Amino acid sequence: MKQVYLAMSADIIHHGHINVIKKASELGEVTVGILTDEVIASYKRFPLLTFEERKAIIENIKGVSRVVAQETLDYTPNLLKLRPDYVVHGDDWRSGEQQKVRERVIETLARWGGQLVEVEYTKGVSITGLDEALRKIGTTPQTRMRRLRRLLEVKPLVRVLEAHNGLTGLIAEKTKVKDEKGRVKEFDAMWISSLCDSTAKGKPDIELVDLTSRLNTINDVLDVTTKPIILDGDTGGQTEHFVFTVKTLERLGISAVIIEDKVGLKRNSLFGTAVPQTQDSIENFTAKIAAGKKAQVTGDFMIIARIESLIAKAGLDDALARARAYIAAGADGIMIHSKEKRADEVLAFCRAYKDFPERVPLVAVPSTYSYITETELAGAGVNIVIYANHLIRSAYPAMLATAKSILEHERSLECEKNLMSIEEILTLIPGGS
Repeated sequence: MKQVYLAMSADIIHHGHINVIKKASELGEVTVGILTDEVIASYKRFPLLTFEERKAIIENIKGVSRVVAQETLDYTPNLLKLRPDYVVHGDDWRSGEQQKVRERVIETLARWGGQLVEVEYTKGVSITGLDEALRKIGTTPQTRMRRLRRLLEVKPLVRVLEAHNGLTGLIAEKTKVKDEKGRVKEFDAMWISSLCDSTAKGKPDIELVDLTSRLNTINDVLDVTTKPIILDGDTGGQTEHFVFTVKTLERLGISAVIIEDKVGLKRNSLFGTAVPQTQDSIENFTAKIAAGKKAQVTGDFMIIARIESLIAKAGLDDALARARAYIAAGADGIMIHSKEKRADEVLAFCRAYKDFPERVPLVAVPSTYSYITETELAGAGVNIVIYANHLIRSAYPAMLATAKSILEHERSLECEKNLMSIEEILTLIPGGS
């Protein structure tokens, strides 16, 4: 019997996929290559279903004889293994970003006289539209929470953007660009920080914005987004209080909290000089981590320890010693922080961290050492990069300039060219019109 190969992500199955499988089964015995989670996440978007879930679905569709993993966007490795007589695909890849993939398929099949069979694209079906419909339905707390761990499993670097209200949450949720290879780039998660939260509320003291007030911001973002949220938990407060914070955040579906190994109150430095804090002892902070982990109900929530040794000038050896202790206490991630203009000391930590026998995901926040690229950070071993306050820092000068322009010109005409229309803003909002 003739051998037929087709590949798909199979994350959202519609009648177009069934048509392709039906056509393929008419030609011979069908093997379906399911793109792995890593492949989908590298060029398209994060898959809704795991590889095993998608594989199980396709295995149970009539006409499919076998399912294999396709570990690259390029079909060539699987084609060389299987040497099929036919490859079947919709005819929608003759142009656009998949055109080169198609050309490689034709070149490879030619080696043994194989043939590409293209099925007419099913009109009226839009994966993007289906994706948007699913986003409007929303997500569950458990699904949102576990997504960060899944992202860490399938992506070399998880990209996180600050959000301080529902609108900025939507910006983090929806903003996408395509790189020179046609791959979609987007933010994977959102960061809600105490600094941005207090600044957005016009309050100079972070400690004035208590957890109850911060939960209002969190709920605003949760209401209109589906991506995971990492929360800035500052010091975590007293250990007894941190336990309840963990329980609350886990119940809401927050994916992770980052707590720093400092003690004392903290003032928002955007409103003046920050109040000095001292670094907590390793003993006290490890006890706080252990208590938080013990309070968890699921294994999905993450407690990430932020090490302040480089800022406190305690040195690299102290930072590494704390990282080992925090991991032993149960920390799910390590954030190494620095306020230097260059990333040298962060990179030195990363190099030493690679030699740890037991490692957890490594987090970096390139706010001051912003010249370094994501590729360089990922190469150094960083797993999560957080753009921690960029939206609020860009929003304030833009709004201030607009306000001054109105006062100076006594009309809004001068700033209209830089403003979105209300209609454009409403397109960001679910149900907006």
